[in-house]
Amino acid sequence: VQLQASGGGLVQAGGSLRLSCAASGRSFSSDTMGWFRQAPGKERALVARISSSGSTYYADSVKGRFTISRDNAKNTVYLQMNSLKLEDTAVYYCAAMTLFSTQYDYWGQGTQVTVSS
Repeated sequence: VQLQASGGGLVQAGGSLRLSCAASGRSFSSDTMGWFRQAPGKERALVARISSSGSTYYADSVKGRFTISRDNAKNTVYLQMNSLKLEDTAVYYCAAMTLFSTQYDYWGQGTQVTVSS
């Protein structure tokens, strides 16, 4: 079972990036999928999540700028990040919470997003 995050990079403030998280080894269509981020010296924090039914949650800091989506046919979850700010710089991780679980059971390896001025 593997989650492979990709799409990070260096972008100027105000720019956009789209992160992808491809899952393999099992179907994740019944799972809640989340994107987390961890900035240097800070704890990892939830950025957005999407349930199996498509319900979404966003942290206040990204609301209106980030969009999480999923393509169950491709076993992939996305994070569209627009109007990026310097404070969005972090390593971004995707994770999966399986049905009936109360924690995220599977984690990707992380992808670096760096926003420059």
